[in-house]
Amino acid sequence: MAVRAQSVSYVKAHLAQVIDEVRDGGGPMIVTQNGATAAIIQDPESYERNQQALAMLKLVAMAEEDIRKGRVHTHAEVFAAVRKKIAAVRKAKT
Repeated sequence: MAVRAQSVSYVKAHLAQVIDEVRDGGGPMIVTQNGATAAIIQDPESYERNQQALAMLKLVAMAEEDIRKGRVHTHAEVFAAVRKKIAAVRKAKT
């Protein structure tokens, strides 16, 4: 799917048509002003998918930074800590 580009004046004159095209799977549309990209019109579903993908990539980057800085724990350490907390809660309830 080729990304289409239209001028601001075209988009203003044909906004309903542009929205229909984008919403109906025509892909995003680049809006230009004075020959430069000014905005991108995108359907809500693909926008949300992009936002979710960016969030996942951010989590991966954060995890990689934690690994580089040594901020890691083994599974055994994590499960031992959880077991200790569960035992403390059970003891407090009795």
